[in-house]
Amino acid sequence: MPARIRSLYCDTSVIGGYFDDEWMDATRELLRQAEAARFRLVTSVVTAREIINAPPDVRGKFADAFGEEERILDLSEEAEALAQAYVAAGVVTPKYVDDARHVAIATVEGIGIVVSWNFRHLANLRREAGFNGVNLLRGWGTVRIVSPLELIHDDNEDETEDL
Repeated sequence: MPARIRSLYCDTSVIGGYFDDEWMDATRELLRQAEAARFRLVTSVVTAREIINAPPDVRGKFADAFGEEERILDLSEEAEALAQAYVAAGVVTPKYVDDARHVAIATVEGIGIVVSWNFRHLANLRREAGFNGVNLLRGWGTVRIVSPLELIHDDNEDETEDL
């Protein structure tokens, strides 16, 4: 039986990172590895809504990366309620509720990894602990929130090279 490909939830910053000088290399490697079936990338209607006002090249990359409808997840009532619980617990402020929605959708859909370049509101230990605290109190599983850099290294690399 073939191994199941792990799904990763990508927020809007990952798509923008494709064209950002600082994040370009890691973002493109993540997408290359997804094309090689190492990962299955998914996102949501929240990202689709956020990307509407992005530059044309970013909108085009979003369409290329997430053109299949089943890879764009809906914002269910459960996910919205969880996002509001994150806000109520002070994990993020109401101004950044869409960041909470990204995590909530991934949580409700059972996707254990959220990928983001948003270090201020998502990909940091304090926020991850806050999201997971609310998840556990409400009976949900935990999620990891990581940057593409934490995912792109080949697990089969010979680690003795660095010794």
